[in-house]
Amino acid sequence: MTQHQIVIIGGGSAGIATAASLLKRQRGLDIAVVEPSDDHFYQPGWTMVGGGIFQAATTRRSMASVMPSGVTHIKGAAASFQPAENQVTLADGRTIQYKMLVVATGITAAWDAIPGLNETLGSNGVTSNYRFDLAPYTYKLAMGLKKGRAIFTQPPMPIKCPGAPQKAMYLSCSNWEKIGILGDIDVQFHTAGPSLFGIKEYVPPLMEYIKRYDAQLNFGSKLVAVDGPNRKATFAQTDADGKTSQTVLDFDMLHVTPPQRAVEAVAKSLLADATGFVDVSPKTLQHTRFANVFGLGDGCNTPNSKTAAAARKQAPIVAVNLLSVLNGAAATHAYDGYGSCPLTVEHGRAIVAEFGYGGKLLPSFPWDSTKPRWLGWQLKANFLPWLYWNAMLKGREWLAAPLERHTD
Repeated sequence: MTQHQIVIIGGGSAGIATAASLLKRQRGLDIAVVEPSDDHFYQPGWTMVGGGIFQAATTRRSMASVMPSGVTHIKGAAASFQPAENQVTLADGRTIQYKMLVVATGITAAWDAIPGLNETLGSNGVTSNYRFDLAPYTYKLAMGLKKGRAIFTQPPMPIKCPGAPQKAMYLSCSNWEKIGILGDIDVQFHTAGPSLFGIKEYVPPLMEYIKRYDAQLNFGSKLVAVDGPNRKATFAQTDADGKTSQTVLDFDMLHVTPPQRAVEAVAKSLLADATGFVDVSPKTLQHTRFANVFGLGDGCNTPNSKTAAAARKQAPIVAVNLLSVLNGAAATHAYDGYGSCPLTVEHGRAIVAEFGYGGKLLPSFPWDSTKPRWLGWQLKANFLPWLYWNAMLKGREWLAAPLERHTD
């Protein structure tokens, strides 16, 4: 058994950013990050890889290179949690005790939930920007397609980066438009949800691009099976009366966003709510039952959009609140639900959607955030990757420092 003052489960964006923010405030903390992977990925960049803007290699760095100095990297995966004993058990049987625990496990892509999908991913025209190794195939498919049907799917919530499924469509359409073949391609977007985007102010400008690309929208439509060799996709279509029927469509290109679920070790633990996600206060990010536990990122149950931008805002909140609790005081600061989604609607333009709890718009820039802009594209393509590697993962909290105090 090993012991650490602070144990962080997960070495993704949320976990590394939290470790860095903690050390920014108090050097010398005994922090361990539990993470099985040797690689760390900038996942927001995979949409740009699928659109032909980034090379996949630029979105991957070694875990050692992003681990903050002084933090112990425990290579392994959490298998179970014993919060009453302040203990975590790893998959290999090792146990770790802690004074404070941060759960940043993320969310699991359930590729196996769609029959036939796993067997055909990366071949037969079936791809996804939700995997590092498949995003280049998205671009290859798009540029190799001259005519036919291209289908893009979005499963029921929750999913990480809810704008990514349609961004894959927009960038593919923009490529087809540039080379003059868009009119020869039947573009379809199938979403299990009732609307194109969850924040109503952004729907009208997005609809302008749906019209421009002549894309067919299908609401209440969930991908339920894939036959890769025969290039057929089966959808369950739910109508306004709640009746469901199945439709089988031929495709030449199928971009799949996988269903997503809570990490199993968390879902089976006392840390989870009924949905399987870490049960935390939506403001303080402190666990609702175990005061020395915090959760953030895609794996917690806060009602915000699951984006890297959300984790960037949450990490400093967790850091300041955790240290307050560690020192015997109460959590002091509140998260406002901030999330951001730069919607790359065409090559060279993006709509930078920024919003918080309840759909409140939270723009960072002095412009109308519902308009597609060249500066929005520059933000997505150039500034945000730099900000991720050089600020967020290093405890530099530009535009993310915790300001709002928790008062209720």
